[in-house]
Amino acid sequence: MEILKVSNLSKIYKGTISYEALVHIDLTIPKGEFVGIMGPSGSGKTTLLNLVSTIDTPTSGAVLINGNDPHRLTADELAVFRRRELGFVFQSFNLLHTLTVKENILLPLTLDGTDLTEMNRRVEEIADKLGISGILNKRTYEISGGQAQRTAIARALIHTPKLVLADEPTGNLDSKSARDVMELLTMLNKEEEATMMLVTHDAMAASYCNRVVFIKDGKLYNEIYCGDSREAFYQKIINVLSLLGGSGNEFSTIRV
Repeated sequence: MEILKVSNLSKIYKGTISYEALVHIDLTIPKGEFVGIMGPSGSGKTTLLNLVSTIDTPTSGAVLINGNDPHRLTADELAVFRRRELGFVFQSFNLLHTLTVKENILLPLTLDGTDLTEMNRRVEEIADKLGISGILNKRTYEISGGQAQRTAIARALIHTPKLVLADEPTGNLDSKSARDVMELLTMLNKEEEATMMLVTHDAMAASYCNRVVFIKDGKLYNEIYCGDSREAFYQKIINVLSLLGGSGNEFSTIRV
């Protein structure tokens, strides 16, 4: 079953000089797949994420999430669609500092008017899985970066969304926290059958995916599948990145 189907997707930013950010992209993600999107800065990977997440609208082509085109919804319908069908994990965590960890996690359910008993049951279950049960009553400024990203992941998954979109989720973390976060996302991908799309510069993070799709100059450049060995997959990713070009310091290749 397809969770995401992107067909012939293009995005042109009009201006004095029009800029084609994406050109005729086709991408299908079936239920339960964990897909990484990589490419040099300016390649169009963030534009793709923004079109899928409905932050931006396509110039042409279609985005179908679970068979629905969110770009055809009214503003009110779109707000509900985002809240129920999508989960977001950002590099900067995007947590609300006035709320506790627990309140941050429960935000999607609170907005949807979920029953209190059910909210408590769900938050306990996911906090236990993510190893953050002990910090639920802390404020976000009292916790570490790794704990903040776990909180953000819990918030993204608490309402069992159809599609989880992660934008550089390891970008602000040290290598151990980054590895922990990727292992957690992999576990949730398997156990919850959460379908995930990850935009990253980090070959280590991408090596946790089932498949990595590379974009260059707004076009699909290549895609590779994991196979049995994550180490071999990591090496394949590094090899494609070196062919892709871009400045040498653009991709994080230090962490193995």
